[in-house]
Amino acid sequence: MPARTPRKPPPPASPAGPAGAPDDLTDSDRDALLRWRLALGPEAERVDPRLSLGGLGGAAPALDVDARRLGDLDKALSFIYDERAGGLGGSRPYVPEWLSAVREFFSHEVVALVQKDAIERKGLTQLLFEPETLPFLEKNVELVATLMSAKGLIPDAARDTARQIVREVVEEVRRALEAEVRTAVLGALRRNTTSPLRVLRNLDWKRTIRKNLKGWDAERRRLVPDKLYFWANQTRRHEWDVAILVDQSGSMGESVVYSSIMAAIFASLDVLRTRLLFFDTEVVDVTPMLVDPVDVLFTAQLGGGTDINRAVAYAQANFIERPEKTLLILITDLFEGGNAEELVARMRQLADSKVKSICLLALSDGGKPSYDHEMAQKLAALGTPCFGCTPKLLVKVVERLMRGQDLGPLLGAEAR
Repeated sequence: MPARTPRKPPPPASPAGPAGAPDDLTDSDRDALLRWRLALGPEAERVDPRLSLGGLGGAAPALDVDARRLGDLDKALSFIYDERAGGLGGSRPYVPEWLSAVREFFSHEVVALVQKDAIERKGLTQLLFEPETLPFLEKNVELVATLMSAKGLIPDAARDTARQIVREVVEEVRRALEAEVRTAVLGALRRNTTSPLRVLRNLDWKRTIRKNLKGWDAERRRLVPDKLYFWANQTRRHEWDVAILVDQSGSMGESVVYSSIMAAIFASLDVLRTRLLFFDTEVVDVTPMLVDPVDVLFTAQLGGGTDINRAVAYAQANFIERPEKTLLILITDLFEGGNAEELVARMRQLADSKVKSICLLALSDGGKPSYDHEMAQKLAALGTPCFGCTPKLLVKVVERLMRGQDLGPLLGAEAR
């Protein structure tokens, strides 16, 4: 929600009634004026007293708010959006009450937005770690990213609560994605092989029908197959290597959260050998911690500079053993603080060795990422697509890469 700026709305054309409100406006006009009043804040009443909440209370039902609660709604908004409200001062005891009011008045999506604005505009980050405040927060990936970026401030009394919140969000995201990832990856690998075990459960019905259409018996209206095709009964262990390199600079908070969860899901599949690397100006191999993505997240150090070249060099030396069976996922906004020319050269070497590389400019649910367009164009010219990606889209991308299919139809104009 944008900051309130005292601007004069379109003035009502009629005189005020006894209560200080316009006395001959339509319901639609009253609704519009009330929305203006709530958007502009109490300062609007100084521009025109007819914009008082008391006089416009009749329009409250249109906002699904009891007219008697308009003052509480205005107070909740003013806490964040009125510039004159100043700093936090003695408002600490009010924060849990304020969070409760916000959740009462707004939808789930708006609560998350207001909460984000509270953190950014009013410096509420430290208040996130108060034991009485944490339970009221809207639990989402943005909150986890905020907690991770300031985890050094978490007092001992709130540490367990903060960790539990992170675990709840991680488990919710994992549940939403895990079945889809498993189906996509195993499906892609099984459909690249055939099985010597000729049992009904392994029968590839679609391929069998397609290959035997010439055996259609029109008189008996049945298909007489000449050859049966079967899926592989089992896939081999570690058929693919997946290397995930994640930029943990301050702007990549949500990407760090999602990448940790996705890496943990990949690591749970025996057909994949998954490695996860965090980097800023240093590199940290967190692969041994992939059994628990919460532990991985509490290892991340959000903020600081970026040396992408150093991270890619580490992956070349430690992760790339079977280039043609390796998927490298580089998650970064490409603002390189290290050796940019050497980075391009390394990515060219990976492409020449047949490593399947992609660059995710962000791994999150919304918005277009901010990134280094020039570097993205250089990598794209080497055959490394660069694009913003949601977790669900990443599942489809990985499936197509493992099938050896072109990403173009899937990504369209998104890929750089």
